[in-house]
Amino acid sequence: MLEVNQLRQDTDKAIKGLEKRGLSAAQQLVKDVIALDDERKQIQANLDEHLSELNQLAKEIGQLFKSGEKEKAELAKTEVSQLKTKTSVLEDQIRSVKIELENKLLDLPNVPQSIVPSGTTEDDNEVYRDWTDPLPTLDDNALPHWELAERYKIFDLKTGAKISGSGFPLFVGYGAKLQRALVNFFLDKASEGGYLEMQPPLLVNEDSARGTGQLPDKDGQMYFVERDNLYLIPTAEVPLTNVYRDVILKTDDLPVKICGYTPCFRREAGSYGAHVKGLNRVHQFDKVEIVRIERPENSDEALMDMLNHVSGLLEALELPYRILRLCGGDLGFTAAITYDFEVYSAAQKRWLEVSSVSNFETYQTNRLKLRFKDEDGKNKLAHSLNGSALALARIVASILENHQTGDGIKIPKQLIPYTGFEWIK
Repeated sequence: MLEVNQLRQDTDKAIKGLEKRGLSAAQQLVKDVIALDDERKQIQANLDEHLSELNQLAKEIGQLFKSGEKEKAELAKTEVSQLKTKTSVLEDQIRSVKIELENKLLDLPNVPQSIVPSGTTEDDNEVYRDWTDPLPTLDDNALPHWELAERYKIFDLKTGAKISGSGFPLFVGYGAKLQRALVNFFLDKASEGGYLEMQPPLLVNEDSARGTGQLPDKDGQMYFVERDNLYLIPTAEVPLTNVYRDVILKTDDLPVKICGYTPCFRREAGSYGAHVKGLNRVHQFDKVEIVRIERPENSDEALMDMLNHVSGLLEALELPYRILRLCGGDLGFTAAITYDFEVYSAAQKRWLEVSSVSNFETYQTNRLKLRFKDEDGKNKLAHSLNGSALALARIVASILENHQTGDGIKIPKQLIPYTGFEWIK
């Protein structure tokens, strides 16, 4: 959630940034927020004045009774009664304005950083780091991963659909072991990078989903357990970041670096066609997530460190990749800047997104009331960041397709100690 002070102090910057996202009404939206905050301040000032008068009258009434001036005391009590009525009205007004103000702020996305490119669709994204070597080519007999899965009995989409529905693959044999190997590999690499491993819950309450920005923006994309008012997590970012909701960290606690493996659940309503075939788009997938809480002045450097961490994973898996800097129109609702990693699928001859790494600045921490006590003793909002490191479904697809040979599928060298086998045959 944007800070009102941020909108006041950098109004032009905020408007231009929101317009970069394609919000044509950005100027009016920002003005509405500032006007509501002005109204809140005015009501609060009147309320404070009334409360001060009530306190003063309460003291006077006591003194009047003590001095025997009962008639004056009764008149003062009448005045107190009238002030309490006015105070009650003001309290209702400020409560209503605060709700309206919060709702408007919840509907406003984050302001993109200045280096975020303009644009409205993924076609306007900027290649931040390209693959410089020749892209891999396969022979005419090469197969897409869904056909490889059928040949080598790696995963079963039909049985998964029978059990749950379309988009819920059943991994078997080599496929199940490959999934487990990748999870352990990614977690070990995260631990080596200084991230503390956690195993969070897979369902979260409404406060948690709102705290990281999934609500109200992504309400329709999450699975909801109505009876218990709980949401299945779309990413481990949600429970991991919420560990620090309503927490004031000490300066020495920063940076916070945590990671966790979870299944992730996304409805992906309306997804269909060849581009979502096989593991390209599923409703349940495994992912290792890395999350950081940083001092504001260190968050950009932390973001670069996270990019290097994900790059190292893809290089270890011997997969060709590129990094995109997302344009304003393709940027996630809560992010100030996002870099997407895409792996080239030699069989499908296209790029597949396998990771997003984002800096949310104070957008999430303002919702979460996640602060740290600075050296001057003041509480300040921290910056939050997160990244996929990595999402397994498309990584599995990429390994199968890019490492297929006439003899089977060759396992990347660094992954062999985790799989216990060198080939899928």
